[in-house]
Amino acid sequence: MSPYLPKGLPAPTPESDGLSAPYWDGTRRGELMVQRCRDCKTWIWGPEWICHQCHSFDLDWTAVEGKGRIYSWERVWHPVHPALKDHGPYIVVLVELPGADNIRMIGNLLGDPMQDVPIGAEVEAIFEPHDEADPPYTLVQWRRV
Repeated sequence: MSPYLPKGLPAPTPESDGLSAPYWDGTRRGELMVQRCRDCKTWIWGPEWICHQCHSFDLDWTAVEGKGRIYSWERVWHPVHPALKDHGPYIVVLVELPGADNIRMIGNLLGDPMQDVPIGAEVEAIFEPHDEADPPYTLVQWRRV
């Protein structure tokens, strides 16, 4: 699989405090990992130290199915980084994950950048490895089902 976005973008890295490391480790294995409170069972995204529902610090990382539906989207025309100067438009989607109490994640929608993007359309996570990077990482992209 060739990368969706051009070379030259900064590589994503886990925060220095290690909070998001389980997410990035999961992407390398082809798993979509999100947090869940062990006390009240609330699903949490993005990574947090505390549950915003019950204020517990007892959070765990859980693999969830990489299937969702488009909640919102935007076709991006303006290059937000110099590496994107000649790459556009592209589509960014906000994906709702029914298997994790409808928490929402953002990502790129693969395919034709001029495609119709219906709200509620089903999508699946695609894991895009960047093995040549130092350190290697994997991005989560989305594709319509």
